[in-house]
Amino acid sequence: MASDIFIGGGGPEYGTQQHLSLRYANRHGLIAGATGTGKTVTLQILAEGFSSAGVPVFLSDVKGDLSGLAKAGSDTHKLHGPFTERAATIGFADFIYEAFPVTFWDLFGDQGHPVRTTVSEMGPLLLSRLLDLSEAQEGILNIAFRLADEDGLPLLDLKDLQSLLVWIGQNAKDLSLRYGNVSSASIGAIQRRLLVLENQGGTGLFGEPALALADLMRTTADGKGQINILAADKLMAAPGLYATFLLWLLSELFEELPEVGDPDKPKLVFFFDEAHLLFDDAPKALVDKVEQVARLIRSKGVGVYFVTQNPADVPEDILGQLGNRVQHALRAFTAKDRKQLRMAAETYRENPAFDTEAAIREVGVGEAVTSMLQKKGVPGVVERTLIRPPSSQLGPLTKAERAGVMAASDMAGKYDDPVDRKSAYEILKARADQAAVAAADAEEKAEEDTAQAREFNAARRFSGSRVPRSTARRTTRQPKTLGGAVANAVIKELSGTTGRRLVRGILGGLFKGR
Repeated sequence: MASDIFIGGGGPEYGTQQHLSLRYANRHGLIAGATGTGKTVTLQILAEGFSSAGVPVFLSDVKGDLSGLAKAGSDTHKLHGPFTERAATIGFADFIYEAFPVTFWDLFGDQGHPVRTTVSEMGPLLLSRLLDLSEAQEGILNIAFRLADEDGLPLLDLKDLQSLLVWIGQNAKDLSLRYGNVSSASIGAIQRRLLVLENQGGTGLFGEPALALADLMRTTADGKGQINILAADKLMAAPGLYATFLLWLLSELFEELPEVGDPDKPKLVFFFDEAHLLFDDAPKALVDKVEQVARLIRSKGVGVYFVTQNPADVPEDILGQLGNRVQHALRAFTAKDRKQLRMAAETYRENPAFDTEAAIREVGVGEAVTSMLQKKGVPGVVERTLIRPPSSQLGPLTKAERAGVMAASDMAGKYDDPVDRKSAYEILKARADQAAVAAADAEEKAEEDTAQAREFNAARRFSGSRVPRSTARRTTRQPKTLGGAVANAVIKELSGTTGRRLVRGILGGLFKGR
């Protein structure tokens, strides 16, 4: 089994082979460069290299081009000649066309197997980021999660969270005494954000069966790592959903995987394309969390590679942890661009053979300035590198070819059909129904007592002495659970003569169509 991944040729005439050591591949990396400079092909050849070395890969396909990893390249392709010439130039004697094991995933379930998680697994911090909530609104969301935990209400999908927020709004006065101000305006704002998320297609993200991380870390019978491709072309229309999902996935890997120290090769490599979306307008708490995960997840055997147009898109504290770098051309049209170009060049270990800043500005398509970690994790001297040609197809699969890969996948049928088990929505609905029945019974009993009193006063019948009204003070216990509070609130509001009609109207409307 290989101990490194061939990247391309550097040095004079591009004759010096450049490799990424698998031993240091979990120390993260960066692929950067302006649009059209070859970042996608670099991502493709790295995915091929990791797969060949038996390392599973997860990557997002923003433009749809990376689906070609599932099909071998062809000698009839228009670039076959340039590819073979480049392979000869850089000494890539083992260059052949071959396909790689691919599993397609899609949050919308159209171009891949559905990907789901639960509201509880997402957690209030990431969900607040996804919904772009204010500090006060995030506080109410934390209250909702706390109440769900205390009363055993599973939050699996959006309707679970929506129904719990309705209950919180109905009991805001009592909850404010314990948790602080719970305003109906903030609850309404959260509900509107949830509606926007539904309109963006986010409903399908939450539910069961939830994605099992083990299904992203598989190898084939011949030892190749599975390449998991997330269809992200449509997802990019909702960049907040895209960034939050990938950050959730990274956080789950961090939480669930055991410590492995410094393995000979990573257990999984994670490519985060369009990385700037993760950090744009992100609150400091979220950036701190990304930094923590990036710093510690390498000991879990996971390598994270950020793909972006400019290194300045990544915060410095995180950028400093990205040891393996492939820098394609940067354009310098403004003073700000020139400053960022100079800063990018200063992060590399200098090579006396050329000026790094000039090289970053001048490298052509398919060429890059590279620096890989060497023995003991020391950054290698920067090199101008001609990136090797891909072995898989350059460009996307057809719809029929994609469908064929999906049908033959081990994941076919496992996640296709959603499961809607009993959770917070069903539990709260049942409690509300019980409260409605209790309110109706209380109304009937009150009507009967009133009729008997009228008959007694009118002396129409006599069945015994009338019991005098007790003068003892009544006590009302505070409900200790959400169920008790639901019952008391509904009985109080619906025990009048129009109770049945209100029960049918309010509660029926609340859960209609769910």
